[in-house]
Amino acid sequence: MISVPRLSSRVALAATCLVTGLLAAPAAHAEDPGPIHAGNTFGWYPTAERYEFERWGDPKPLTHEWQTHGHSTEQGGQLTLTAYNGHSTTVTLRGAGHRKGRWEIRMHGYDLRDAANHYRLTSSLIPAAASERRCGPEMTFADITLPKSRAGFSLRPGDGSVYSASTVSRGESFGGREHWHTFAVEVTGKRISWFVDAHVIATQARPAAMAHVPFTVQLRLASTRDAGKGAMSRMQLDWLRYWSLRKPNSRSVAAPALHRTKAPAARSAC
Repeated sequence: MISVPRLSSRVALAATCLVTGLLAAPAAHAEDPGPIHAGNTFGWYPTAERYEFERWGDPKPLTHEWQTHGHSTEQGGQLTLTAYNGHSTTVTLRGAGHRKGRWEIRMHGYDLRDAANHYRLTSSLIPAAASERRCGPEMTFADITLPKSRAGFSLRPGDGSVYSASTVSRGESFGGREHWHTFAVEVTGKRISWFVDAHVIATQARPAAMAHVPFTVQLRLASTRDAGKGAMSRMQLDWLRYWSLRKPNSRSVAAPALHRTKAPAARSAC
């Protein structure tokens, strides 16, 4: 028979505490969104449209699905926007768009230069038809000025009024090379809901002035008033997904409404 030495009570207690501590310790990135996002949290699947970026190697121009202005490429498995020295970069998804539905992105943004001035990252739903954009509705579902940990949301129905709100990150900052987050917006005939990292942030009754036009996604890395010489930033999209409203939400989307920060215009130029 093989003799197995017995651990002293002190060693045994230390081993027990070590194992217990490891089991009880939270994960290093417990607050990170990871694979959890509104699409699977609220039961929207299956997707109707998916846009993934799987080309690696040297940076390549975006496919014909995207209308671009400024410096944008597909690299490292992401759609990448880069802007510097006060210039802006915009990428818009082409196509007929959708009047209603759910859109979600996984993205991050960060400064490439340690400058005092910073860029503004926005992800919005805008009219799919260029002719409707000047006076049409717009829903911004991510508005971040680097390197802040606050994201803004807004609704412009098209009558000159503006509704807005903001939230802070529940985990890592919204601005950072390693900090990926998910942002989503759901548009129905009666309401609009905004989501961040699988949490519903706001739900707004759809204004009567809001036109029922098809929407598409636009990403913008915009120069702020102070983002001049020396500023250089990057915005990267990991994926974009679209779901129809065929399946109801598996959870409540009740949330505070946006604040009206600007009243309807007395006279419209449109």
